[in-house]
Amino acid sequence: MSNARVVLVTGGMGGLGEVISTKMSAAGYRVAVTYSPGNTKHAEWVADMKARGHDILAVPCDVADLESCTKAVAEVREKVGEVDVLVNNAGITRDMTFKKMDKVNWDAVLRTNLDSLFNMSKQVVDGMTERGWGRVINVSSVNGSKGAFGQTNYSAAKSGVHGFTKALALEVAKKNVTVNTISPGYIGTKMVMAIPKEVLDSKILPQIPLGRLGKPEEVAGLIIYLASEEAAFVTGANIAINGGQHMQ
Repeated sequence: MSNARVVLVTGGMGGLGEVISTKMSAAGYRVAVTYSPGNTKHAEWVADMKARGHDILAVPCDVADLESCTKAVAEVREKVGEVDVLVNNAGITRDMTFKKMDKVNWDAVLRTNLDSLFNMSKQVVDGMTERGWGRVINVSSVNGSKGAFGQTNYSAAKSGVHGFTKALALEVAKKNVTVNTISPGYIGTKMVMAIPKEVLDSKILPQIPLGRLGKPEEVAGLIIYLASEEAAFVTGANIAINGGQHMQ
């Protein structure tokens, strides 16, 4: 395992993040995750993962804060190794109409969902280019492509994710480092499953041609592919995984 690639997943304890982390661990990666500094259940989570056969390092990190990201990646580097694959997965929502939105809720979403890409990628991309191999995988959203009522902050941030991806992909391509975006639609995480069933059945599922929610494992499978050697010719892409809800 000492020669296994090291992957760092931000927000790796969340619904989607946990599945990404465990699937990548099962695929043979050495995995580290970040968690919000206010999360008091991180040790319990790590112990649970270990009991399930996943030896995952968890480090506290406010992805909206550059200094916090610097410290987190330094800890990963010391305890696990240089980061080969960065999955920028951490994100929040603060939904409300633009009329009601204040600067605090605008800034919170932009800092966590977009500034975090700079804060985290800045720590690892130079090392990737120096070693001549790396993968940066940015998790956007279907709503970054099509927009969503009450999500001007979230849609703006998630749209910006792919602009970041395309520009960085151009800069590092010659060093065998790829940068890609994935844009999930409605995935069956705890957050989505908390939506009332009548709302899911009447308003959300009818928008999805496949007629169901996506599975977190399907998103994790796409990430594992993008992190692989087989995906070496894929860079600067935005891959939709939304059941046909929005086609570009």
